Order: sequence, then structure tokens, then C-alpha cells
Amino acid sequence: MARVGIMGGTFNPPHIGHQVCASEACDQLRLDRVVWVPAHTPPHKEVAAGAPSPEVRAELCRLATADDPRFEVSEIEIDRGGASYTVETLRELRRQRPVDELIFIVGADTALSLPTWREPEEVSRLAGLGIAGRQGVLRRDIVERLAELPVRLEFFDMPRVDISSSEIRRRLTHGHTIDYLVPTAVAEHLRRAGLYRSQVHA
Repeated sequence: MARVGIMGGTFNPPHIGHQVCASEACDQLRLDRVVWVPAHTPPHKEVAAGAPSPEVRAELCRLATADDPRFEVSEIEIDRGGASYTVETLRELRRQRPVDELIFIVGADTALSLPTWREPEEVSRLAGLGIAGRQGVLRRDIVERLAELPVRLEFFDMPRVDISSSEIRRRLTHGHTIDYLVPTAVAEHLRRAGLYRSQVHA
């Protein structure tokens, strides 16, 4: 049996913050692997017009994870199509990995919203929650918020990495460097393909 972290997201594009989060989860939660799961269509988040296709975002994730044997990429949500609900993804991953222990990795602010997810009780039964610390969110508040759910909580500390996918997109739009903000292979692919350069972000 392996302890497997599941890290979902739009990854539009993946950046070093995603790598750090996955690495810290592996180290502090003693995970054997972290599976990156790019969403096809996030149910509660609009993907900017002109964004790369889900398949391209999956390829960017493969580039971001290629040098770390602890990481792998699953296209389970892309293959399924439509809105990417965590409960459906965890059901399928449980079928694929019946003996593994699944830990769904989220930020502390996202953890607070678990009761509003689709079938939160089922999510809680299918996987534990690996929660990355966020400034301004107290662990006791998360414990209290999720007290009525049958979820197992595991916390880990996340070094502050003040970068976001939207910032990467803005920098590319305006022709600024993204060196050291995204993995080198991702930066090279973005430049070569000219991704995000035609977008305008507020």
C-alpha cells in the first residue's frame, strides 16, 4: 500500500508554487507519490478566454513534473470531460488504486470550503485531506469547520511562494520574464508556443 497525494488544479500554467507544494506534501506527510490532476473545466472557477486547451495544460504539467520521480500526471478529469468534480475524480482513483491511501492536497482556504463541495461526506470517505498552511487561516478554524464531516485531516507547512498562475499570464502578456517563476521546461514551451501572449488580464 502506498500513500498517494492528489493535487488538482487548473494549472494555467503550472509554476514553482505547485512544485513546492507537492514536494512539501511528499516530505512532511510522508507520501510515496503526488499525482497532479489538471482539471478539464473547473466547476467554480472561470478559465480565461484564450487559455490553452486542457490537453496543453496537461502537457505543461508533464513538463513540470518530469524531473521528479515522486510526481506523475493523470488526465482522468480531461478524459472524463465537462465540469471536474473532486468526488468523481476520487471515486475513479479509488477504483484504480484500491489498496492505496489517498490524500487530497488543498490550501487551508480551500479546506474551509469543503462542506460546500459536491458530496462532501463522500469526498471525506474516499480520501484524507492534506492541508497546506496559508497565512491568516488557523488550523483550529479548519478543524471546527469540518468537525461534522468524517474527514481525516493532515496539516503541513508551506513556505510562502508569492506567485500565481494569473501573475505568470500577466507577465507573458506584457512580455516580461518568467525565468525562475516556472520550471525551465515549462518556460521554454510557453515561449516557443507563444501561449498567453494574446490575452489581456485585469
